[in-house]
Formats: sequence, C-alpha cells, structure tokens
Amino acid sequence: MKLIRRRIWIGLARSCLKGNGYSVYSKCGKRGGVLEDRYAVVSDIHCDSKQAFFGAFDGHGEAGAAEFAAARLEKNIMKEVVKRGDEMEEAVKEGYLAPDSGFLNKDICGGTGCVTALVHEGDLVVSNTGDCRAVMSHGGVAEALTTDHRPSLDEEMKRIENLGGYVDCCRGVWRVHRSLAVSNQEAVDIVRDVCIGMDQAERLPAC
Repeated sequence: MKLIRRRIWIGLARSCLKGNGYSVYSKCGKRGGVLEDRYAVVSDIHCDSKQAFFGAFDGHGEAGAAEFAAARLEKNIMKEVVKRGDEMEEAVKEGYLAPDSGFLNKDICGGTGCVTALVHEGDLVVSNTGDCRAVMSHGGVAEALTTDHRPSLDEEMKRIENLGGYVDCCRGVWRVHRSLAVSNQEAVDIVRDVCIGMDQAERLPAC
C-alpha cells in the first residue's frame, strides 16, 4: 500500500506562514504592484515527518511561471527520487527539468527563478536557478549553499555564447539578450535555449 498523506502549502499571495520548525514570509518589493513570487512547503512526505520539501519561486513578467513551478516541482522531484534511489542530486536535477515541457504546452507568460531544499532520509539537497539563494547559519555564521547564475560570470558567459546566445552590459548590468540579468531560469520565452532549467544541486549529509 502506498502512503501518500502529506501536508501542502502553496503561497499564492502576500502572506505569512508558520509551521513546525519553519516559517515563510512574502511581500511586494519597493516597486509595489503585483506580487509575482510564490512558495511551496510540503511536509510529511509519504507519512514521514522527517521528509519535506521547501521552495521559494522568484517570478517575473507575471506570476504564472512561479505559480506553475510551485505547484508542480516537488511532485516531479519526488517521482525522480523514487526512480533513482540514492542518486539524489540527479533526481533533483531531472525534477527541475521536467516542468519545462508542461509549462511550454500551456499559455503562461513570464518566468521564474527558484531555490529549493529537499529533506530526505537524513540528507538535505539544496538547489537553485537564477539568483535565488539558500543560506545556512552555522555557529551563528551565514554560509552560502548556492551560487547565483549570473551572465557576468565567466563560466556562464562562455556557456551562453557556446549555445549561440550573447551577453551584453546594459546600464551597468550584464544581461542575456539585453533582457535577463540572470542566466538560469525556469521556462523563459525569448532566451529559452540559453537559459537552461537547472544545473546545480548540492547534497549535505546528516541533516
């Protein structure tokens, strides 16, 4: 018998959420207007209180992409975890790539970066796209767990150019095709080929 009970919270508006050992807060930035960011919290995966998924989605150009990813990404990742067993990093990477095909088949505008944390069997797998960041406090000192995907980085610039794209400096900010200031996003229309879905996942043991 498959155990499927789990607790799910998808943030669709300006909000505050407190749970057992975690909290979420989101609001509009200084520009005001519509909040395009979303979050997802899935606890008690497979009825196990030690398995959980957390995600923050930085939407832009409308909230559709962030909303889509918040609702779908955890399901795709867990499907890959079941397939791949201990290959957690690869499972998360494949889970990140899977939503793109479904997104592109829908009439949704905009794009999203994101950062996620998967707690699974004592491990913590942290992943990101775009400039969303994960930071951990260790002995009161902040430790970065992810690296921003920015086109100003030599490695990212070379990868983009090798794929036929270009990077340009616009008003002091390096952008892909004079549009995006981050180079690794979920489903971006005009620069889709050079803004790949995901290429970084780090596994931290003994969580």
